Amino acid sequence: MQPKLLTIFKEGYTSALLRADLVAGLTVAVVALPLAMALGIASGASPDKGLVTAIVAGFLISALGGSRVQVGGPTGAFVVVIAGVIASHGYAGLLLATAMAGIILIVAGYAGLGKLMRFVPMPVVTGFTAGIAVIIASGQIGDFLGLQAGKVPAEFIGKWQAYLGALGTMSWTAVALGSATLGAILLLKRINPRLPGYLIAIVGASVVAALLHLPVETVGQRFPAMPTGLPAPHIPAVSLAMLRDIMPSAFTIAFLAGIEALLSAVVADGMTGFKHRPGQELVAQGVANIASALFGGLPATGAIARTATNVRAGARTPVAGMMHAVFLLAILLIAGKLVAFVPMAALAAILLIVAWGMSEAERFRTLMRMEAGERALLLLTFALTVLVDLTVAIGVGVTLASLLFMARMSEATGVLGDDESVEDPDQRAALPAGVEVFRIAGPMFFGVASDMLEALGRIGRTPKVVVLRLDRVPYIDSSGIHVLESFVTQARAWGTRVILCDMPRSVWEALARSTPRFAGAERVASLDAALARIERGKVASILSSA
Repeated sequence: MQPKLLTIFKEGYTSALLRADLVAGLTVAVVALPLAMALGIASGASPDKGLVTAIVAGFLISALGGSRVQVGGPTGAFVVVIAGVIASHGYAGLLLATAMAGIILIVAGYAGLGKLMRFVPMPVVTGFTAGIAVIIASGQIGDFLGLQAGKVPAEFIGKWQAYLGALGTMSWTAVALGSATLGAILLLKRINPRLPGYLIAIVGASVVAALLHLPVETVGQRFPAMPTGLPAPHIPAVSLAMLRDIMPSAFTIAFLAGIEALLSAVVADGMTGFKHRPGQELVAQGVANIASALFGGLPATGAIARTATNVRAGARTPVAGMMHAVFLLAILLIAGKLVAFVPMAALAAILLIVAWGMSEAERFRTLMRMEAGERALLLLTFALTVLVDLTVAIGVGVTLASLLFMARMSEATGVLGDDESVEDPDQRAALPAGVEVFRIAGPMFFGVASDMLEALGRIGRTPKVVVLRLDRVPYIDSSGIHVLESFVTQARAWGTRVILCDMPRSVWEALARSTPRFAGAERVASLDAALARIERGKVASILSSA
């Protein structure tokens, strides 16, 4: 294993690459600045903690990671865990838990456990992600409405009871400013998604609040002693009793960091066509979290939205992510004192949008159309995340998913037959040029994602048409459908036409429930029908060219 940065330098790093990476790094820094501040506050810490995390961990995740364009920093997934650890063990306990999580991630990376992260099923991921989104949104209601609720409980129900009891203290000025910030961000996204909507809206809200002397709480009023630079590194206090107490939280942080980092790297692979190194990515996440703890920062991982922004801004190498951290440091040192003028209601508006983005409402609705077992898994994980604890939700969700899977496999053992290759060798000799036929044998579930997505990569050339025979697929779940959708999307991006055939009734019905997600793939009854359609397409192409 080695960082992708070393690979880039061995290939040759040019001035053209540097220019592209500098532009991308500045673009991501502008997006990350308000997000890092808001996430620091939402976690029960302070805005400077979020910025320190984005600078220190963001630099190391890019410099040491296994992805070319991954951008790291604080994310919404950690908000619930961080707030819980701070409430139970103080900020010193959080620093120790973060450092321990870093050690766990390094061990997992060198042990090759990155490949096992794919075995977390889609309903569990979607359930706890949506649950975290609800908790983040709930935590912003007080600031968005300007409530004087005092110390609000961390529990979901207790939090809302406190809000309802303080409704009489609501500030219409805060509501108006927060609503204006929210509307401005949404409008800017609609007008031009490339604009730094978060930064423009938050600067606008700060200027309006300062010029008009609006009676709203600002960051400076809540955090009067906030530093405007990087603190000196220090080793967190360690005791055997605290290690024992924070160990479950450390494993939760490591799990979340690993899951989100690898999901983000997969998204980046799909956008760039490159392939990340999962083991090296986990090692980088581990080192970054240890370093973040040494500088008094928060847990960090790969950030999907910021990584996607990095790619769209033209990033070519890990230098873009490193420069995003350098630009953030420069902003903190030069203009850090201006952060004090940011209204809390404006930051709450940003986090409400972040929460909506995390909710994956469309995927949640799609999963609710699946069979009863998957719906129960989704709703149970969601409810446990919101009402009980994220660690319990993940443990129960993964365990229940494993039990459901084993039950399905026991029902399918009579019809699976012998193990066979995905590719059908009997059909290859008679195939037209540029056509590849594959046969999927066995259930399509959350564990076959990488094999499916690497199928095109194993072909020596990019085919014009890929025919997938699904006659030996006894079962397909929502994660399998997601895998198939990703396969079709990747094939279309490469200019490859996909035809699905020989589907059992259960598979056909499952795909029908996911419509229109498979508009890019053709579905026919049999392989002969698929080949006949290919021949008709050739004739039509010849006639049109004539």
